Amino acid sequence: MREYKPDVIEKKWQEIWDKEEAFEPKEDYTLPKKYILSMFPYPSGRIHMGHVRNYSIGDAIARYYRKKGFNVLHPIGWDSFGMPAENAAIKHGVHPKKWTYENIDYMRKELNRLGLSFSKKREFATSDPEYTRWEQEFIIKMYENGLLERRTQKVNWCETCHTVLANEQVIDGCCWRCDNEVEIKELPGWYIKITKYAEELLRDIDKKLKGNWPDKVLTMQKNWIGKSSGLKFKFSLSNESKEKLKNKFDGYEVFTTRPDTIYGVTYSALAPEHEIVDFMLENKLFDEETERKVRKIRSILPKDRQAMEKEGVYLGIDVIHPLTGEKIPVWLANFVLVEYGSGAVMAVPAHDERDFEFAKKYNLPIKCVIKPEKGDIDESKAYTGDGILINSGEFSGMKNTEAKKAIIKKFEDLGIGKEEVNYRLRDWGISRQRYWGAPIPFIKCEKCGIVPERIENLPVTLPDDVEITGSGNPLDMHPTWKYTKCPKCGGEAIRETDTMDTFIQSSWYQFRFTTDFRKYRNVPFRKEDVDYFAPVDQYIGGIEHAILHLLYARFFTKALRDLGYVNLDEPFAKLLTQGMVLKDGAKMSKSKGNVVDPDEIVEKYGADTARLFILFAAPPEQELEWSDSAVEGAYRFLNRLYQNASKCYKTTTLPKIDTSKLTKEEKEARRKVYEVLKRSKDTYEKTFAFNTLIAASMEALNSLNKIDNKDLYTEGYYILMNVLEPIIPHIASEISEELFNRENFKEIPIDENALKKDEINYPVQVNGKKRAEISVDANASKDEILKLAKEAVNKYLQGKEIVKEIVVPNRIVNIVVKG
Repeated sequence: MREYKPDVIEKKWQEIWDKEEAFEPKEDYTLPKKYILSMFPYPSGRIHMGHVRNYSIGDAIARYYRKKGFNVLHPIGWDSFGMPAENAAIKHGVHPKKWTYENIDYMRKELNRLGLSFSKKREFATSDPEYTRWEQEFIIKMYENGLLERRTQKVNWCETCHTVLANEQVIDGCCWRCDNEVEIKELPGWYIKITKYAEELLRDIDKKLKGNWPDKVLTMQKNWIGKSSGLKFKFSLSNESKEKLKNKFDGYEVFTTRPDTIYGVTYSALAPEHEIVDFMLENKLFDEETERKVRKIRSILPKDRQAMEKEGVYLGIDVIHPLTGEKIPVWLANFVLVEYGSGAVMAVPAHDERDFEFAKKYNLPIKCVIKPEKGDIDESKAYTGDGILINSGEFSGMKNTEAKKAIIKKFEDLGIGKEEVNYRLRDWGISRQRYWGAPIPFIKCEKCGIVPERIENLPVTLPDDVEITGSGNPLDMHPTWKYTKCPKCGGEAIRETDTMDTFIQSSWYQFRFTTDFRKYRNVPFRKEDVDYFAPVDQYIGGIEHAILHLLYARFFTKALRDLGYVNLDEPFAKLLTQGMVLKDGAKMSKSKGNVVDPDEIVEKYGADTARLFILFAAPPEQELEWSDSAVEGAYRFLNRLYQNASKCYKTTTLPKIDTSKLTKEEKEARRKVYEVLKRSKDTYEKTFAFNTLIAASMEALNSLNKIDNKDLYTEGYYILMNVLEPIIPHIASEISEELFNRENFKEIPIDENALKKDEINYPVQVNGKKRAEISVDANASKDEILKLAKEAVNKYLQGKEIVKEIVVPNRIVNIVVKG
């Protein structure tokens, strides 16, 4: 019995593939193409099982299309800028660059051992100066075209990481990187105007992505963009309030999606960070107790306030109702977001649950202005449904749905308001106060102001001689790096010391891969390469990137299109979000002590075992529970697969089978093999249900082992090695080379006759309950099937009247009786 030695086989085939350059895309653009991309990893030091799953899925799809004759682009790179490198520098005294590139070298070897079919010529790290050079050009072009600006804004500040965070990077009030508390600060920074693309980003979700991306991801993006339409108007401050605010303000704007409830406003509420609140704090306009309450509320992150009990404080100022002239008290409320609308709201407690809860707590008036068309008003809660307007002046008696437009028209006719569309999406703050990132390519000159670096001077690279202490921005503290000459006037100037948010790097990497950038160094990517390969046909990654990375990459694609770099609207045609790998019911983590090291699995069992288990254990989009026994089971299966190959003979063509001489068992075994072949097309192209394909392959091999027919066994291996090669490429290549000279790695036609059954099994039900099972000739008529079925369940029909007889062809028989 020959011995299965995965270490020998896998090393051999990885060397062959490297020598053949088997995974490099071809320059023949007349070929049909497939671009398969898995989200690239951060070089943290070692790969984990989530990486193995992600890349095994992508690799299986890429290998399948290569066998079908497609020109496949399946690249890998490294998302290599970011805080962990600086944290390592602080903790271990190693330079971020050294730490990063040593990690890349180690992780590359780990991925290579898995036999992943990545293009090696297209690999890059986003911290490579050649990559930064083009990224900086994009940023300058955005600035020149009004898509980037520098402004002061309240930001999420992580004191531990000493950097600004986007709203999406603040999780439960803490930094997504270090998990420490985040505070609000006002700082100057650079902002990309993603809001200019809000409508297109929203529209293309349904127009271009629906049906090809998971609904959950699309819903999350829609909610994040957060489109709403309504009325924008101004609340004017009372004269007393203007005086109290030293005539700095005469009022403020609000936005509402419920203009039909305008007559029900009983108070207005400002966000804790509203400019009026800022002014009142700065000018000591609160008494001591009120100031203490205001500062306490402001110390809590806006995201966290949303989940808290409603809390607020009366600001001691009032506004005038725009239609009734009534005085309306102005409160600070923790549920109002400064980034939505103008950071101020009109409150209608009778018809908004949040406003109602707040009004009840602080004994504020509640005025009902909509009543249901039928039934009475329940005053114990807010009525949020449709109905008829009451207590609403000239609009009383109108349906509220009609009144919305009529009230907006009145505001517009009076010149005191207008219809407006609002978005929850905010501009993208990209400034980060850290070293290990791409420098923002601008220069501050006292004479010329903000000036972009000259394109010919790019890339602006990082200095190597820095000291990372964890305190402050190393670039700002560097003795010489920031001092330079103004590109415009030649005078003394200072470089921007902020670096870019790392989500910039992962927003355009998909286009960089399309070009052999070592060959074409004078462009970020060639347009003809992008036109051919893009969009990515299948993108694979975790659902945790649904908002951050995926939304930014969609925006960047549209921006690069408008800047003339690409000719497409969306970067990723189809998206698969794989589930997490769990152990003992929890996500693998060092702190839980439930981490499984991929290196150990490959060392003990081989890469094919790791790949087989990870694709067999669960459908890709579901969570996968790690099982040591299932890994051992996968290894045993590969042992049997390798040993039983000795039952085949060598051939370079599909064996000819005389089906007329086959026994019933032989026909059944052959049918199962061809069912696997037929199923494989749907699996690799649509469903990605590798687990069921593997299960069917195992069943087919079990059936082959029950027969003694060398022709059938050889045909079975010829087909099954083709089907399984994308999943277990080393052993499938070894067996196929030995037996078939790899001639089976071509498209194999399906023998439809092999799929036909001589006999069909029918479960027989009586009144919906299974009572028997019959086996009938595949060509049997309905009457013949019913005759056999009745005989099989005769005892259940005794003394009964047959009401109905149902035969579902090839599926089931159901007899309905009474009595």
